[in-house]
Amino acid sequence: MLELLFPRAHVRYASLPILGNTLDGLCVWLDALGYPAGAIKRRIRAAALLARALRRHDVRSLGEMTASELRSYAPPPRWYNSPPQGALVRSLIQYLEERGELAPTPLTPTELRVIDYRQYLECVRGLSASTIEVHGATITKFLRFLDHDVRPRQLHDLRGAEVQAFLTHAGQHVSRGRMVQVTAILRSFLRFLAAAGEGPVGLDAQIESPRIYRGARLPRALPWDAVRALLKSIDRTTPKGRRDFAMFLLIATYGLRASEVAALELDDIAWRTRQIRVPRPKVDTPLLLPLTDEVGSAIFDYLRRGRSASTDRHLFLRVEAPLGPLGRGAVGDAFRAWARCAGTPPCGPHCLRHALALRLLREGASLKAIGDLLGHRSAESTGVYLRLDVDDLRDVALPLPATPMAEEARP
Repeated sequence: MLELLFPRAHVRYASLPILGNTLDGLCVWLDALGYPAGAIKRRIRAAALLARALRRHDVRSLGEMTASELRSYAPPPRWYNSPPQGALVRSLIQYLEERGELAPTPLTPTELRVIDYRQYLECVRGLSASTIEVHGATITKFLRFLDHDVRPRQLHDLRGAEVQAFLTHAGQHVSRGRMVQVTAILRSFLRFLAAAGEGPVGLDAQIESPRIYRGARLPRALPWDAVRALLKSIDRTTPKGRRDFAMFLLIATYGLRASEVAALELDDIAWRTRQIRVPRPKVDTPLLLPLTDEVGSAIFDYLRRGRSASTDRHLFLRVEAPLGPLGRGAVGDAFRAWARCAGTPPCGPHCLRHALALRLLREGASLKAIGDLLGHRSAESTGVYLRLDVDDLRDVALPLPATPMAEEARP
């Protein structure tokens, strides 16, 4: 592919020391991921600079380098040549790691400890992959806060003051509700250490969670007119607009979670039977829903004129390279971008889910039907939406009795 991109200079790039044998395969790989020709060319043009830097450090082949060593050749952003050379280094790392052509990076004490903890969560406690991911990220921050790589034996003599210092640090960056999760994860990790004989016993009992009062916060729901206005404001003349309109219409119609929308695959749409199969990890059973005409038309329009050609079976893909499924949080990022354009109050895609629940409640749907649609495990989760129906709550409110003391005070 080098010859197609550089008809006159392809020999010069192919003959570069260290990198020459890799560049053609890298071009093919980038093209398969949907990178435009201009982006690929910018990376290849920086190959000569990278090759000279590698030779100055006596590097003989890329296979003798680890990912972290190769990453050190990405220039700082202030350098004039940093964008193409940095992009080239990042692409090379991903390409060579997929092919297994980089030297393995030695694991740090923190990484080894987190791997052991993740295996415990999976094999002993049976937690889901997404929950294990959250635990691993939190404990990684905790161990780095303790400088575990420098002092790996510190966990044996861990004290409550050090744990409290980490919680104080974490509390400056997250909400009170998130801190409840952080403290629960930290307790679990401390119990894991104590059971393995690698940490003090009973330290987990010294951690107190922030007080969260049930019902202190109401779920945020947009008025249904605002939902319609938001969907109408999405520009469906672009691939991104067609994709986002289909995603948010799915949430507003069926009350799907953002993670469920991102996990949908092409095989989940049964066009002949006019059904949509929604994976529901929280209840372990998929949900079959009727495919409405409006939703079907939006998905068909996206597949026909918005979705890039790809072998990936996920329904919704990124619109920019590298092509692939949407990552965690991408649905929320897209929603907030369109909400700003529409002048909608700041909120996430869950507001659409709450708006649907409130609309169904006002139309007379039972709590059981709403809970089944939303994938709630208990009626208590669905009952929260009763508190949002202020108009109906006013109708059932009892009149305040007359105050006897007020009557006695009259002359």
